[in-house]
Amino acid sequence: MSGKTVQKSKFKRVLLKLSGEVLAGKKSGLSIDPEVLAGFARQIKAVKRMEIEIAIVVGGGNIFRGHVGESRGMDRTTGDYMGMLATVINALAIQDALEKEGVDTRVQTAIEMRQVAEPFIRRRAMRHLAKGRVVIFGGGTGNPYFSTDTAAALRASEMDADALLKATKVDGVYTADPVKNPAAKRYARLSYQEAIEKQLKVMDAAAFALCMENSIPIVVFDFFKEGNLQKVLAGETIGTLVSE
Repeated sequence: MSGKTVQKSKFKRVLLKLSGEVLAGKKSGLSIDPEVLAGFARQIKAVKRMEIEIAIVVGGGNIFRGHVGESRGMDRTTGDYMGMLATVINALAIQDALEKEGVDTRVQTAIEMRQVAEPFIRRRAMRHLAKGRVVIFGGGTGNPYFSTDTAAALRASEMDADALLKATKVDGVYTADPVKNPAAKRYARLSYQEAIEKQLKVMDAAAFALCMENSIPIVVFDFFKEGNLQKVLAGETIGTLVSE
């Protein structure tokens, strides 16, 4: 026993939104980078010691995006369903990485595929969380024309989450794309209404509106900076906070 005190989380339950691009990493060129997955699993294992319940919604953009298929002549609805299936692939990859670290998990999907995951049932998901399991939601909302950001806001509302944490490759929300515009400035804090009116692309308007209606704060932070997830859960000022 080291005797080191484990910091407790400010939140009881959070919804962590991961974009598919996060799983691809920055350098590997792989759709799903095993090193990124392993690092993510270690972070989740570490923060579980903070007495926190964690649910995850993952995107599928590292594999397929419906609107990209549409831009190339594919039917939008078909493309969106393909994108939903991509999120399930990512959810299973996350489950595998977490369980290799000894973290108990369940995958639930909005589109039923019982051979690989449970169907989404709110009461069952809540029970899994209460038992200390990490619940990973795949399949988006189960409907075309809705993003996984909206799915994250929806599941955060259904799970009575205290916060929605959006893990990205940048350290918050900026006035413009900081990669393309070095003069872009980071917001430390925004209201939901400001985020909607400024049409900030970090999440879509439907996701912001759902969080606003249910008073769920959103924290946008750099997933790749070591220790950031722990700091966010401890209540430190990291990234950009979107709230009332």
